[in-house]
Amino acid sequence: MRRSLATIATGALLVAGCGAEAPRTVTLLTHDSFDVSEEVLAAFEAEQGLEVRVVPLGDAGAALNAVALTADDPGGDVLFGVDSTFLTRALAADVFLPHLAADLDAVDPSFLPPDDRVTPVDFGDVCVNADLAWFADRGLAVPRTLEDLADPAYRGLLVVQNPATSSPGLAFLLGTIERLGEEDAFRYWAELRANDVLVTDGWTDAYYGAFTHAGGGDRPLVVSYASSPPAEVLFAEEPLDVAPTGVLLDTCHRQVEYAGVLRGATDVGAARALVDALLSPAFQADLPLTMFVFPVRGDVALPEVFATHAVLPDAPVAMDPARIDAGRETWIARFDAVVLR
Repeated sequence: MRRSLATIATGALLVAGCGAEAPRTVTLLTHDSFDVSEEVLAAFEAEQGLEVRVVPLGDAGAALNAVALTADDPGGDVLFGVDSTFLTRALAADVFLPHLAADLDAVDPSFLPPDDRVTPVDFGDVCVNADLAWFADRGLAVPRTLEDLADPAYRGLLVVQNPATSSPGLAFLLGTIERLGEEDAFRYWAELRANDVLVTDGWTDAYYGAFTHAGGGDRPLVVSYASSPPAEVLFAEEPLDVAPTGVLLDTCHRQVEYAGVLRGATDVGAARALVDALLSPAFQADLPLTMFVFPVRGDVALPEVFATHAVLPDAPVAMDPARIDAGRETWIARFDAVVLR
């Protein structure tokens, strides 16, 4: 589902499974935003003795496409990072083997998948973020709702991502459709275009390029995550008591990320152990400050900085995966026609 706001170490060894002599190697295919702390990796290694080779394959959509095109020989054993916007595509492509992960009873029932081929790992909310100082310096109220973003007062201030190439971009598009209905949503997108919305290919270009706070750009509103503010606090050059960015809670769409054992896995036993490890308390507790997402386990305490500065919307929208599957390609094509052409 997202990239942490720190530099991400994409080459790593994750430990799960078992072995008595030379460790077996299991390959984890994932999106570029995967991250886990060295301490958690070392603990897994000491306990299990199974080395995991991490292979990033681009964003979530690109990773799934790569696996789907080589389903019988995917070059890996586990895929992590299929989110709810692409879940039905992954299941229809039959890239996963059945596996009921250990500890599923610790997961909030709202995150449980439609069948036994994937395991929920984390969740987060895609929302518009605002550079609070930018608005304060200009005496302009921070927008609150989707409709506010189309107001001429906010002309040229918003940057979003292309839903054809970006997972948060697709999630934000789906959120507008779920909240407004399809026809009204695309009328709304026409209004955003008229209000000079900027569209980038991905989250990094938007957040670290166009966004005023993080990228030195000229857009103080950006589609990001409800968990971005604690990252800004954690990685600030000077200690902060208050996050410099805020979240427009009326704009949020919830995503869940899943992992599964690949049908072409060379070591199915090790792959199953790895999926179980992703749902373990140690890994789940590591998620907030590595990938800045929420654990799906309800028994994991959040780090203080994350609990203090992250927000959970009271009523985020979450489109049904079957509806996403039925409309995704049509909606992406309509976005292209309405916003980009």
